[in-house]
This record gives sequence, C-alpha cells and structure tokens, in this order.
Amino acid sequence: MQAAEGLVDDALLANRPTPPVVFGAGGPIRKGSQAPTPPRSVVGIGNKVAKPDYSEAKIVLAMVGLPARGKSYLSNKLMRYLKWLEYDIEVFNVGQLRRSRARQKALQSGIKEDHTAKYFSHNNAEATRIRDKLAEDSLEMLIQWLKKGGNVGIHDATNSTRSRRAKIEARVAKERGIQVIFIESVCNDPAVIAANVALKVSSGDPDYKDHPKEVAERDFIRRIKEYEAVYETITEPHLSYLRITDIGNEVTLSRINGYLQSRIAFYLMNLHVKPRSIFFSRHGESQFNLEGKIGGDSSLSERGLQYARALPELVRKHIGDAALTVWTSTLQRTIQTAQYLPYPKLTWKSLDELDAGVCDGMTYKEIEQAYPEDFANRDEDKFNYRYRGGESYRDVVVRLEPVIMELERQENIIIFGHQAILRCLYAYFHDLPQVDLPYIKIPLHTVIKLTPKAYGCDEERYTLPIEAVDTHRPKPSASQVEVPLTSITAREYYGKHA
Repeated sequence: MQAAEGLVDDALLANRPTPPVVFGAGGPIRKGSQAPTPPRSVVGIGNKVAKPDYSEAKIVLAMVGLPARGKSYLSNKLMRYLKWLEYDIEVFNVGQLRRSRARQKALQSGIKEDHTAKYFSHNNAEATRIRDKLAEDSLEMLIQWLKKGGNVGIHDATNSTRSRRAKIEARVAKERGIQVIFIESVCNDPAVIAANVALKVSSGDPDYKDHPKEVAERDFIRRIKEYEAVYETITEPHLSYLRITDIGNEVTLSRINGYLQSRIAFYLMNLHVKPRSIFFSRHGESQFNLEGKIGGDSSLSERGLQYARALPELVRKHIGDAALTVWTSTLQRTIQTAQYLPYPKLTWKSLDELDAGVCDGMTYKEIEQAYPEDFANRDEDKFNYRYRGGESYRDVVVRLEPVIMELERQENIIIFGHQAILRCLYAYFHDLPQVDLPYIKIPLHTVIKLTPKAYGCDEERYTLPIEAVDTHRPKPSASQVEVPLTSITAREYYGKHA
C-alpha cells in the first residue's frame, strides 16, 4: 500500500490502544485524512456500483422433512441471507397455497375444506391427489418464476417420499440451466419438536382457528404420524442434497457443486437455534462527530467517554450472568467505547466504518463544495455510490458476509460498530430492502437488542440519558426510514403465490 493511502506511522501506533485479537485484519489500520479540502475543480470522483450479474444462477431448493422439523425456518433464513446479498429469491410454500385455495373455495362456494389430520393420511386417496396437485402447481410456479429472472426458488413442502422427489427431479430436468438441491431437515429432539408443535398451533394457523389449544396439538401430532407412516429419508445416491440434523449439530452433504451451491451449504452449516441475543451499539460520540466530519480514526469526546463508563451497568442489567463476547472494529472510538466492559473482546477489521476514500475526514458541507456532482449522485443513490478510493454500501455488505456467518454461529454478542456497518447488519436481521438500508436510524448512545425468533427478530432499544450529536441524514426529499421497534415475527400462512 502506498503512503498516499494512509499508512500509520510508528509514533501514532504507539499511542493507540492495541486490539487484543484481530479478525480479518489484513493490512494497516486506517487513519482519518488530515489533508486540506481538495480543489473545487475536481469533480466526477465517484461512481455507482452495479448489482452483480447473477442471471446464470438458477437453483430449485426442495425442502424435505416431517412437519415441525424446521423446514420453513431454514427457508426463511436462507431467503433473508440471499436477499441481503442481492440474489433474487422466493419461497413457494405448498401449505400457503393449500390454505389460499381453500379460502378462495370457501368464499366462492361456501364449502369449507377439512384440513385436520385425516386430510394428510396416505389412505385418503382424494386428499392425496389434491395435495400432489398442489405440490406440482407450486413447483410449476417456482420454475416459471426462475425462467423470468429469479435466481433461487425454495419449494417449501414435506417432499417426504422418493416418488415425490423423483417427480421434482424429472420436472426440473426438462429445464435447461436449472439445478435442484434437496435440503432435508431432521430433528430428533423431542423438546424441540414439542416446542415447534406448540408454536404452530398458537401462532394463528388457520387450520386450527377456533380450536382449543389442546385439541389443535393432538390433531397436529396425528398429522405428523400420518407423514411418518410414509416418510422416506433421502438415500438416493445420485441426488444433490444437504441433510441437516438437529439444526447446528450435524450436516451431511452430497454432490454440492459450484459457487452458489457451496455458499448456501456453508451458510446452513453455521445456523443454530439456541436462545441468544445480539446487541448493537455505535461507538460513543467522537471528536469527529462533534466536528461533523465523516470517517477517520478520532477518539471519543467527553460525552462519548461518559457513555463508555455507563455501559457496564446497562449491559449487565440486560444480560445478567450469561456469557457475552464483545466485538469492535479496529478503530479507536469503538475500542475506547468497549474498554470498561469485563467480557472477552475480539476486534474485526471487517467492522471498520465505510471507507469514504478521498472524502475521509471531511464534513458533508466540504464534500458538497469540493465535489458537488458526486455529493448529488450519492444523495440520489446512496446504496450504490462508491467514493473514489473508498467504498459503497454495497461493498460494505460484501465485506460483512463473514461477520454474518460468524454471528449465526455464535450465541450472545455485543457489537460496537459504526453507523454504516450497523445499518447493514441491522438490515440483514430485519430483512429490510437495500434501497432503505442507508437511511436506517442508528442513533448514538443507544444499545439495540435483537432476539432472533423462528420467523424474524424481536427488538428492544435502550437509550442512555447522555446527550450526543445527531449524525443521521434523512433521505433527500423523502421521509426517513422508520423501522418499528418490534418486527413481524409471526409466520405467514397464505403468502402471495396463490
């Protein structure tokens, strides 16, 4: 790296806190630019980063497994992850299609179908014919969607027999360039199965509307037994598949090839369902925050240090005696913020703030004056705009993928990060669109607690009564993105593919 790119001299490093452990810390530590404002004649310095071309990626992911084994959980986790990476992905849930068509039939004819356990019996020939047709129709919708430009379609169904899987394989084989992978979810833990059954019958499933909880649970257990009577685990030697046993404990892979398939497999291998919380906090208010400057490696202001000193009590109040690991960036403002917390600390280069390139250390007013065209271009498309010699939000998402993988592996974590970094991580956990990502409000001196649930994340925010500047810049000519404090964590029972 050349000196112009910001190498840190020995004297500066000697006065800087040393991170205890560094993850992904390739290269020197970035220093805030102290250069004078560039000349006004320099324009057109930045560019917009195009979305990656994923048009050749065409995969059918066919779920396999008994009811209450976590198939929809895995489907929704995969959808959130691949959407965050900008793949075009959809879940085609056969149960949603069944309920949607039954509802339409009831509205049109007044006839209400009986979807209790006997409907799922292999001995019920008519119901079996209808369920097979629903599975085939759902797969057909998925394939047509892929042909129109989609990348990954998830066929969320039991697909629990060799004959059903053979039909899926035969249908996909007719389409050039589309591959199929089966993902089998096996659960041998009675406590987990019981919890999944309880969640199913208590979360608004229309199949059990107006049924007492005990009656609904008994019927759903009978439904599971009907599937168990005909269930055939994947043993077909020629199939591409992953078998996930007791999510987080064991994964078996067979015939997984190529970049996207490997990416999907690696992500699924890192998941677990242990109860945990993830805490986000920006660093305390910094000197650059007070001066309105972006980037850099400034130290905390006096109010920022006050926030750091107040954190141990706040964190202890909400974590108790549970184990906790602290993650920071390599920049001193995050390290100083975490310094009083009595927990193991890890430092990630990947968590450093979005690199503003030649604009590092400048105020927005200085950027607007020096680079008016680029200032306007960034306001127009903030997610895609890349500073010269720096990064875009899209670049940061790519940089943070290893962090997401490790977060999915871990239990209780608190991250002290930066505004752009936490926006990207927050958008992943709340499944927010990329266009809104750069405008998520992540205020200073606030701890955000996310608790992953089966179908989303619960959220709580704890703001300490320590004043700080507001660094949030709303979207020009539009209202800022206001994310509710509790996201939707309930299951969708009808869906849009009807």
